[in-house]
Amino acid sequence: MRLSVIGCGYLGAVHAAAMASIGHEVVGIDVDERKIASLSAGDAPFFEPGLQEILTEGIASGRLSFTTDMSAAKGAKVHFIGVGTPQQAGGYAADLTYVNAAVDGLLPYLSEGDLVAGKSTVPVGTAANLAPRVAETGATLVWNPEFLREGWAVQDTVDPDRLVAGVPSEDGHPTTEGERCADVLREVYHTAIAKDTPFIVTDYATAELVKVSANAFLATKISFINAMAEIAEVTGADVTTLADAIGHDARIGRKFLGAGIGFGGGCLPKDIRAFSARAEELGKGESVAFLREVDAINLRRRDRAVDLTVTALDGTVYNKNITVLGAAFKPHSDDIRDSPALDVAVRLHGLGAKVTVTDPAAIENARRIHPQLTYVEDRDQALTGADAVIVVTEWDEWRRQLDPAHAATLVAGKVVVDGRNCLDATAWRRAGFTYHGMGRP
Repeated sequence: MRLSVIGCGYLGAVHAAAMASIGHEVVGIDVDERKIASLSAGDAPFFEPGLQEILTEGIASGRLSFTTDMSAAKGAKVHFIGVGTPQQAGGYAADLTYVNAAVDGLLPYLSEGDLVAGKSTVPVGTAANLAPRVAETGATLVWNPEFLREGWAVQDTVDPDRLVAGVPSEDGHPTTEGERCADVLREVYHTAIAKDTPFIVTDYATAELVKVSANAFLATKISFINAMAEIAEVTGADVTTLADAIGHDARIGRKFLGAGIGFGGGCLPKDIRAFSARAEELGKGESVAFLREVDAINLRRRDRAVDLTVTALDGTVYNKNITVLGAAFKPHSDDIRDSPALDVAVRLHGLGAKVTVTDPAAIENARRIHPQLTYVEDRDQALTGADAVIVVTEWDEWRRQLDPAHAATLVAGKVVVDGRNCLDATAWRRAGFTYHGMGRP
């Protein structure tokens, strides 16, 4: 099938390349000339495991192309909208400027029977507002939210755990046109459908809510265990053992119960804030009022990581050499959007510390935004002479591959702050380090 993907950022580029990898003919369209030039040359503009390989293969096969010319969308059967929905400046609500611009730019090139499939994370009600504009061209709008995990985005696109199709509906049931649209999407995702991947057909509003409510739940679970870490810190309890114990309850589960400096990135923080703002607009702000506290708990854990470091260095970090292990908001990514890791590094620098940051993938992105920090690619070089080490992104390079006895030969001061509770505390203490965890004695 011929497909177009409007917006070639993180979501769009991965979706375009993944769709080409399962046999579709795909054109990716974006206004950013540098990004399009990079993608057209077969160079992934950001780090995502597996993307470079399917991008190279797609370009070489001729099934995948990129352009800045919106008219290239003409003739495609399904047009995916994968542009960003950032937080509005000065407010919590989502900025739909790019979504509206993408739809408006696409309208002249739509044909009877085409599908416009929204993948961007949007406030509930967005699809209902856009649908009449699309319908005037003879095309139909559907909402097909993405559920990508950075670091596993290619896998999640090609082999998702579920697919959701928000289609035209009446009285809670798809219309005849809605059923047709669902069938077209089943063709698009034929490889996943063949594996019996759950395919949920619903209305626009439910499809929009599936995405934002999933993110709200995950954020809540992370902040819940971090709230328990706050209690553990004043009682002497161990939050990691607590998480293990409650995680054995099948109703709760252990995933996303890792206490630490909290979540970041381009999705969870902005999405829970936009959800809160939309609920307020709908007159139901009280229904998700807890999300404000979820956000507050998350931000407090960054403060706690800084406080732990200051305390570990006898009350001041001024002129101290602090090595920060991590810059990306999570491992297997170079994404530094709302990165707790970089936030902690910048705060320590602001207190007068000499901060050295190392990260396997995100150094260049971090340097562009925070050039005041020192960046070193080699891990051992970064550790050399450090008065304290703080782990803020749980890369395997230090979680599994860094021998604490080896680290002890490099540092000046044997102080380690584990901002992700990902280190073996016993091993680090055995190597002579004073170990400080988040919610751990």
